[in-house]
Amino acid sequence: MAAKFLGQFLLERGAISAPQLLAAIQAQRASNPLLGELAVQRGLLDEAQARRIHQRQRVEDRRFGDIALEMGLLDQAQLEALLEAQRAGRKLIGQVLLEQGAIDADRLERELAAHRAEQVNARNALDRVVASHPQGELASRVIELCARLFPRMLGAQCQAATVLAPQQLGMWPCTVHVRVEGTHPFDIGLACDLETAHALARALLGVAPEACDDALALDALGEMVNVLMGYAVREVLPDDDARYRALPPDHGTPARDLVGDRERSIAVLLGSQLGDFVLLLARPL
Repeated sequence: MAAKFLGQFLLERGAISAPQLLAAIQAQRASNPLLGELAVQRGLLDEAQARRIHQRQRVEDRRFGDIALEMGLLDQAQLEALLEAQRAGRKLIGQVLLEQGAIDADRLERELAAHRAEQVNARNALDRVVASHPQGELASRVIELCARLFPRMLGAQCQAATVLAPQQLGMWPCTVHVRVEGTHPFDIGLACDLETAHALARALLGVAPEACDDALALDALGEMVNVLMGYAVREVLPDDDARYRALPPDHGTPARDLVGDRERSIAVLLGSQLGDFVLLLARPL
């Protein structure tokens, strides 16, 4: 059992159709602009200023508003007004589906209850598998890091879904990992398909589809891994030795080869609104 977003859950149960889900996701996205987008729309920031703040967010893991205040680009009153406008306009996917007539209120209520129950069961199952895994402690802390870091980097929700076996990784051919050498060496990486790599790159870099080719998509995936690696070194690894050295990103090792040894490695499927991708962790020999 894997954790699923509500939209995917409803689609798989036949409660809504794929076109209805796509329309709802687009409408929800329009109702939930990022703070930077809202600031640009209201003329408080220009696009270059918002981009500079987003770039700092990728390496500092801080809220957009806090960085904007520090840089003197917004004042407290402007920030509070933006946050209030963002809260007032925010809509959940179920609300959007209801408004669009894709589902009726009674069916939505039943499905929400079923979804909540499945989410609890899926999360408990994932926690049990991770806790019993030889690399479970490392995986648990990096999963928490991903859940906090990637939504800020990508502007999209992200959640751990399930643990994958090496033989399940063939469908994610785009793989990048970084080896960290030190007292507690480890490999950390991400894998996805090419379509998701493009979606992640566009979200990370803020570029239009026509400006994102395959090479840029893979470079962006490597940048995501580098940022994740940096936080893992600072927040996850023991601080008894600060002499860690990260090697350049490796694009050539297939995901199933990287995590082929179950005792030393683990692959965790991460669901996101931009597509599914896989967190790869391994302890080298």
